[in-house]
Amino acid sequence: MPASFPNSMNATLPPVAVVGLGLIGTSLAKRLIAAGFTVHGYDVEASRTANLASLGGHAAVSLAEAARAAKIIVLSVFNTDQVEGVVEGKDGVAHLELGAGHAVVCTSTCDPDRVAALAARVATRGIRFLEMPLSGNSDQIALGNGIGLVGGTRELMDELAPVLGALCKKYYFLGSAGAAGRGKLAVNLIGGLNRAVMAEGLSFAESMGLELEAFLEVLKASAAYSRTMDNRGLKMIRSDYAPHAKLSQSRKDFALMQSMAERVGQQLPLAGLYVELIDSCLAHGEGELDNSAVMKELRRRRKAAG
Repeated sequence: MPASFPNSMNATLPPVAVVGLGLIGTSLAKRLIAAGFTVHGYDVEASRTANLASLGGHAAVSLAEAARAAKIIVLSVFNTDQVEGVVEGKDGVAHLELGAGHAVVCTSTCDPDRVAALAARVATRGIRFLEMPLSGNSDQIALGNGIGLVGGTRELMDELAPVLGALCKKYYFLGSAGAAGRGKLAVNLIGGLNRAVMAEGLSFAESMGLELEAFLEVLKASAAYSRTMDNRGLKMIRSDYAPHAKLSQSRKDFALMQSMAERVGQQLPLAGLYVELIDSCLAHGEGELDNSAVMKELRRRRKAAG
């Protein structure tokens, strides 16, 4: 069952640090600020940190400053290495002696086994750790329409309900640390393949001379409908690849899926085909584009074959 909590303006809300202020981290900071939290933010890119001040947050000059000013530390960094660095690195949270009551909430998509091991290690240092990777692009998350997958303890999830409920309207408890990451990889696999199928279908329709915007409405009304059509259809058709979720992020996530699949003995043949499309895009320097830009590669292949 999903847990769902309304936003509330409450003077007793704990201060929150957001570490990592890219597309997702900035969306999360905006939601926390709108819900009445005092937000301290830090990013290794100074311009991102400075932008937080314009949104009503407090720009910290270091990870330590942000963490010491907060009770809850929300991580929104790129990969597992960065999560481990923020928590256990030389100047990481585990070395700051923050005292009782602090908690770390990791929203990044990471290697589930490494997250489980990290949670166990930091528990010995008195740091409470909850993972809540989010399903949704930055626009969806900014509106509160992302879905949270929670791994850790129910007790900590319940304690952090005001924070988690500000980050997303619905979240689901999947089990101990690592379980949410496993669920997120499966969600992202299905989402990525939905994008690939839609791009191929639209490219096929285009090659047959169909007017794509009109055809998209047919697709939405058909048995082939998926929500991907709503948030990626026009972007593909109009070649609007301003990023809501980047191709480089998708490639990172699919590498995690393939690694996990190898560990558990599961073949992912369709994932391999999608990775080929992404790798071709990356070879063309398109890693910073929206993940709907796989459409560019399919159009290139059609042109090359024609």
